[in-house]
Amino acid sequence: MGVLQLRFLLVPLLTSLMGGGQYLVQDAALMNYMDRRFVALEKRLEKCNQDILDYVEEFRDFSKMVLSRLAGLNTHKAEVKSEVQNLLTRIERAQRDIDYFGSVTDSNACVEVHEDLMKQQLLEEAEAKKKLKLMLNASCDHMLTGIKSLKIVKKIGDKHGSWMKDPGKKHTKIYLLNGSVNNVILEFANIMTFMENNQTLNARRVTLPFPWEGTGHVIYQGFLFYHRYGSLNEIIKFNIQRRKVTGQMLLPGAGRIPAYQLSPHTKLDLAIDEQGLWAIHAEPETGGNIVITKLDHTTLAVEHSWDTTCSSKDAEAAFMACNTLYVVYNSPSGGTSRIRCVYDVLGAVNTYEIPALHFPKRQGSHCTVHYNPKEKQLFAWGDGSQIIYKLHTEQK
Repeated sequence: MGVLQLRFLLVPLLTSLMGGGQYLVQDAALMNYMDRRFVALEKRLEKCNQDILDYVEEFRDFSKMVLSRLAGLNTHKAEVKSEVQNLLTRIERAQRDIDYFGSVTDSNACVEVHEDLMKQQLLEEAEAKKKLKLMLNASCDHMLTGIKSLKIVKKIGDKHGSWMKDPGKKHTKIYLLNGSVNNVILEFANIMTFMENNQTLNARRVTLPFPWEGTGHVIYQGFLFYHRYGSLNEIIKFNIQRRKVTGQMLLPGAGRIPAYQLSPHTKLDLAIDEQGLWAIHAEPETGGNIVITKLDHTTLAVEHSWDTTCSSKDAEAAFMACNTLYVVYNSPSGGTSRIRCVYDVLGAVNTYEIPALHFPKRQGSHCTVHYNPKEKQLFAWGDGSQIIYKLHTEQK
């Protein structure tokens, strides 16, 4: 509909609405204004129609392009499928060639390779053993051949406990750790102070931040190493003078069963010898046999571990001396303690030629037996008594 047609329709309508022409608009300016407005409206409608036609054309072009590309994708898909099938065919042919080559190759080549691997493995094991000897200072060449005497120093405390002397240089102090669970150490100036009747009054009390478990703790170069109570296998390193924890570690495999059947309160036993710090425990995977681990006393890092042939059954304690484990056995009701299993980590001792070593002149049992490498003595705790054993040794 044109602008003039729209005007001819609207003017009579406005005239009738205004009273049959009584108020008919005769102002030419008004009519011109209405003409301009209608012309503008018609132009906008025409532009809208043209835009719609343009959009329709663009959509048709886009549809053609999409259909063309889809057709191309189908073609590429067929080409890729064909190439993959060709590749699979070539792989199958190559596999058949490999199988045929393997069937006609002399099997002696495999034997030669196997022998080469064995030689390499033996060389590596020999090199590892050499490094281990250097690490453990193979000059430590003595072995235990007998226990010649005992001295009951004191009888104080519970049935279970441990007492010891720091084997480091210029250390004269005696330490008493009473009970299988406690957090207080008693420190004495020397052995004479410890032997006095009122020795507990003269002792310095050191309270630990975490209590210990069992009786397998040791003191070395001013540090206490002990199994933390309530943990499976956590070892604590505690500076006694500064009263501060300086290290912690978890010992793999330890803590699930007692280290010794006759001392069930001790799951993890620590030991000191000429080479430093060791850990002793038993594992279910070894059939209850004892496992020993060399630890770096400075960092608590694991240096090496050995599965021994010594059983934890009927064992009450053990100690390390010159790279060698000595396991103390007894009867469940208590009796004469004896060493019946020896394990040298360097293989320098033939354990089958060593007779059982009896502890002299004493009936009972031990809950702790620790070796002091400085004094070449055993510090033991038996039924509440603090005992020192002197040793016979000879060269390995």
